[in-house]
Parts: sequence; structure tokens; C-alpha cells
Amino acid sequence: MSFEEAANAPGLRWGIIGSGTIANKFAIGLTSATGHTLQAIGSRSAEKAAKFGDAHSIPTRHTSYEALVNDPEVDAVYVATPHPDHKASALLSMGAGKATICEKPLTVNAAETQELIAFSKANNVFLMEAMWPRFQPSYYWIRDQIASGVLGDIRLILAEVGWNSTFDPKSRMYAPELAGGILLDGGVYPVSFASQFLGTPTEIAGFGTLGQTAVDEQGVVNLRYKNGALASIAMTVQTNPLMSARICGTEGTLSMGIYWWPQDVTLHLKGKDPEIVPFEIIGNGYQYEAQEVARGVANGWIESPLMTHAESLSIMETMDTLRSIWGVRYPFE
Repeated sequence: MSFEEAANAPGLRWGIIGSGTIANKFAIGLTSATGHTLQAIGSRSAEKAAKFGDAHSIPTRHTSYEALVNDPEVDAVYVATPHPDHKASALLSMGAGKATICEKPLTVNAAETQELIAFSKANNVFLMEAMWPRFQPSYYWIRDQIASGVLGDIRLILAEVGWNSTFDPKSRMYAPELAGGILLDGGVYPVSFASQFLGTPTEIAGFGTLGQTAVDEQGVVNLRYKNGALASIAMTVQTNPLMSARICGTEGTLSMGIYWWPQDVTLHLKGKDPEIVPFEIIGNGYQYEAQEVARGVANGWIESPLMTHAESLSIMETMDTLRSIWGVRYPFE
């Protein structure tokens, strides 16, 4: 699939629901997307809407999500609310007929994901989970390498994610009412990474360490696939791991560095010296997922072939299973 096709799709006028850290990253990213504009911000706080609008020179500031999604000057909406609000915000956006990209995880459980997918299909409106790594320029190349067979048969994926996070029982990382824990906030990245290259696992196992607020602070996960391939994943908010990832095939291995932000990828084929393949990333890289939404809109799709509805549902089902194994349940479920 062509990176250029997404980059050259007609730009969209964007609105953002939520004004937190991830919304800020998306807003910055849009400045590097040719033809795209940030038209409106929606927050339930007039003060936050004004502050965010001033920081990013946004012409329209709405003090309700309803007003933002019904703004006729907005073509597409980025949902950047806390995890438990994803479903309601995405339904609101799609209900107004807006192409919708929702920050990962798409929802907090598979039942909610199914609801969003059903609404997207019934109303013929675009919906995509904002899994930013897979839209980076390097990932197009990685997918092409794997499709070409240069790595042989993919047999093992290794990935880790985490950061040492100061304990605060009211923060999104630790509060059960905010769907806290490392799995949904960080672990979704390696689970999605493995899914991208190996599909849906047939067996799921793992250990989780629950902290003072009964959410998962660490986890190790093993996934087995129909063809016998395996994925081994580690996630934590108790330490600072290297956050690297490897795709291991019978003929070679692809390695990615910190947080899988691969400005370069190392290709190590059998009998050859490692080759570092460099990639240029413009801006902060968040614009690439906006460009994929534009490609979908231009083609009249309701989902992206790079982040399908079925895959988002499969990933959420895997995480539901892990939470069940670990004994993690949110109070609103």
C-alpha cells in the first residue's frame, strides 16, 4: 500500500475532542500535513478550550463536544478523551457524520468496540483506531519487506514497552475509574504490533502484577498463533525498559529501537552483516494517521486497510482475556 497515496489525499478540516497531552501531539502533527487544517477544539471547559486554541492558533473553540461534532466547518474528528469516554465521544462524532479517528485503545473492552464498529457500518461513516506507529513511513517499508519474503517465515516477535511512572491514585495510569493500568495505556502497542504481523492469537497466557489500586502495573504476555509462531511481550510502569521490538523470521530479523519510533530499522539477514535502513520522519509523526483518514475519506471507505475494524476488535479481545487472567476489572464494567 502506497505511503504517497495517503500523503497526497485531499486534506481535511479537523476538530479535536479533548485537550490533553495526546491532543496536543496530534495538533502539532497536523502542522506537518499538507492541506490539512485544525479548525476547531472541543472541551467541556471554556478555559481549556481557549488555552488549547491559543496554543495552536485554532479559529473555533467549542465548550461542548456536541457543538464540535456539529460544526459544519469540521470534516473529521480526532477523539482524545480518557479511555472510558472513547465510545461515547466516537459515537457522537460518527452520529454527526464525521470521519472519526479515536485514540488507542479504541475502547475499554471488546463489547464497546463491537458497538462502535456496528455503528460505523450501519451509518457508512469512517472509523479508525489511532495506532500511530503503523502509519510511519518505515512501517510501509517493513510491511513490504515481510510481504516480499526476505525474512522468510515469521516465527517470533519480541516487544517491550513501559516507563517508570510516579504513583498517583487519581491519575489515568492508576485510577480504575479511568481504566488505568499499563495494558490499555502502553501494552496495547506491543499487542497491536504482534497482531499486525501475526494476526489473532489462538492461545493467550501471561502474568500481571497489580498495584495498590488493583490495576496492572506490570505484565508479561505470551501469544501463540495457529501456525505455531509466538509473540513475547513485556510491559511496565515500574521501570524504564529499552522499549525495543524485533520481528524474527527464518531468514532474518528486523529490529526497531526506542518506542518503535524507527527513524532507522536494522535488517539482519542470514550470512550478511546487519544493514541499517534510515527513514526521515517529518514533524512529530502524528500527521501520518491523519493522512490515512484522508485516504479513507477520499476512497469512500469506512475503515483503513492498515488498521481494520476486525483487527481493532481482535486486539481488544486479547486484552480482555489478559485482564480476565490478571483479575483486572474496571468499576464501570
